[in-house]
Amino acid sequence: MEDIVVFDNVAKYFHTHSGQMLLRDRLFHWMRPAPRFYALRGVSFAIRRGESLAVVGQNGAGKSTLLNIATGLCLPSEGTVEINGRLAALLELGSGFHPDLTGAENIRINAALLGLRRRQTHQRFDQIVEFSELGNFIYEPLRTYSAGMVMRLAFSVAVNVDPDILIIDEVLGVGDQSFFQKCLERILEFRHGGKTLLCVSHALNTLEGLCDRGLWLDHGRVLKAGPVQQVVEEYKRSNGVAQALTSAQTVA
Repeated sequence: MEDIVVFDNVAKYFHTHSGQMLLRDRLFHWMRPAPRFYALRGVSFAIRRGESLAVVGQNGAGKSTLLNIATGLCLPSEGTVEINGRLAALLELGSGFHPDLTGAENIRINAALLGLRRRQTHQRFDQIVEFSELGNFIYEPLRTYSAGMVMRLAFSVAVNVDPDILIIDEVLGVGDQSFFQKCLERILEFRHGGKTLLCVSHALNTLEGLCDRGLWLDHGRVLKAGPVQQVVEEYKRSNGVAQALTSAQTVA
C-alpha cells in the first residue's frame, strides 16, 4: 500500500526579532545571523493510504505547524514533504471563508479552492447544505453566523468534496452534541471508505476512537510514534507526572 503523506526530516524555524533598537544596533543585528526558533525539528513519519494518524502534544508542541506544512500553508525550512492525493483541511475556524459573503458563496469559493470544478460544486451543493443543517441561513452573510454554524459549513464542504486526505485541527469541539455525533459518523464512513485522516485534538478519547496510529510531539520533536492507544496512554502518564510536579511546587 502506497504512502499518501510523507514527512522526511522536516524542520520549520522562524527568525526571532529583538524589538525596538537604535539604527546602529539594527544594522549590526542585520549583519549577524538572526537567532532561530524551531517549531519543528527532525520530524519524519509516513501515513499509508487508508490509515488515520492522531497527533498529540501540549500547546506549543508544533502540532498546528505540522498541519500547516501538510496543507501547504507554509513551507518546511528543512526536509521534504510529499502529499499524494486531494487534501481537504479543517484548521482554524472559518479559514478560507469570507465574512461578507453568504454561506452559499463561500461554499462555491471553498469548493473551488479544494479542487472542484464548477459543475461538480453545482452537483454537490444541495447535499452540502443539507448536511450543514443551515437551511435558509445559507443565503445570509457569514458574519451573522455563530461559531457552531461556521464549523457546520466548513465541515460540510470538506467532507463533500470527497478528498483522499482529511485534516482536522480541534474544530470538532465547536457546535452542539447532535451535530458532533453526526460529524463523527461521517468521519467513520470516510475511514471505512479507505480514506486517510490526520487529526489533532486535545480530546484524547475521540482520537483513540478515530485513529489507528499516534504521533506525540514535544517542543517540535517526535517523542513517540506507534499504535494510537500506546501513544495516548504514555502521553497521559507524562501529563499526569508533570501536573503532579507543578502541584507539589505550588504547595511548597
